[in-house]
Amino acid sequence: MAEVAATLRKTALNATHRTCKARMVDFGGWDMPVEYSGLIAEHMAVRTGVGVFDVSHMGDIQLRGPGSLAAIQQLCMNDASKLAIGQAHYSAMLYPNGTFVDDVVVHKLSDNDYLIVINAGTREKDVQWVRSQIGHMPGVHVNDFSDYYTQLAIQGPRAAETLQKLTPTDLSTIKNYWFTWGQVCGLHNVMIARTGYTGEDGFEIYVPSDEPTSGRVWNEVLEAGAEFGIIPCGLGARNTLRLEAAMALYGHEISDTINVFEAGLGRYAKLEKPSFVGLDSLLEIKGAGGPSRKLIGLEMIERGIARDGYPVASLDGTIIGEVTSGSPAPFLKKNIAMAYVPVDLAVVDAELAVEIRGQLVKARIVPLPFYKKPKKAV
Repeated sequence: MAEVAATLRKTALNATHRTCKARMVDFGGWDMPVEYSGLIAEHMAVRTGVGVFDVSHMGDIQLRGPGSLAAIQQLCMNDASKLAIGQAHYSAMLYPNGTFVDDVVVHKLSDNDYLIVINAGTREKDVQWVRSQIGHMPGVHVNDFSDYYTQLAIQGPRAAETLQKLTPTDLSTIKNYWFTWGQVCGLHNVMIARTGYTGEDGFEIYVPSDEPTSGRVWNEVLEAGAEFGIIPCGLGARNTLRLEAAMALYGHEISDTINVFEAGLGRYAKLEKPSFVGLDSLLEIKGAGGPSRKLIGLEMIERGIARDGYPVASLDGTIIGEVTSGSPAPFLKKNIAMAYVPVDLAVVDAELAVEIRGQLVKARIVPLPFYKKPKKAV
């Protein structure tokens, strides 16, 4: 076990997590905290107050130079030409057949400078894919800055109040999916983005990845949020939070075997663009009438938890699909899941069954997302 543990990659906050008595797990080759005080407590802190996550295992690829916009446009399915400086958007890199290399967030740093935030479990694959697809294009330099930053996600309805204590930047001026550069915890030129993966308001900040600086900022965030009940949160709560918000996870709702339309993400694929990897296949799928299966939300009617990979069946027992993600939903206090089923069976309020330990357990199809954050009062 010691030899296996020694091969795991560690973020700059690894020792801090252990000091906080986090339960550590192997997550995609990273030694990461799955929980500190408990998944339910951490989940509820983010829904009702504020929590902080170490998401430094995520990857960061910079495209820089006069050809960077052309490269982004070819590489990703969304239309980066519509981005303003300081704006970000959700997108994806696709294979030629229209399935997912990875879903990403693209940030426009300047007219000739873009940052692509990629998933942790696909970092090396993504970097290789980017280089293979656009590395030959003129006027663009590809840099992997994944290990240069400690990325903290401060999430929840009290996230802005927490972070505002640590920066002179007026956070109220940063809209959702926008970012700026400012001073945080005395550090200059920190990227402050109003982004996250929890379904709540929140920010992600990028600070230097040396251990002393990262640990100091982590502790100052916890101190600033103390009055709002902030607690450190692990990957377990991050997963249940994103599931309640029906946000896709690579290897579950999206993968190299699932296309954009099946995943319900067609609104982010700008088919009017002249070209991007996967465009021809998406046009072909659309022209043929669309996908044959669809991602649905399930709420368990009978007692039972639909776990990842469990078969989904019609009430007569015919297997029609598979759960992609499923668990109890701590805030909603229901057992929920997402699954792929044939389009003609994906009818809201229809009853299906999930096979749990050989037994068919009834579930109802419900609209996605399961949870939407409350709108702020004007």
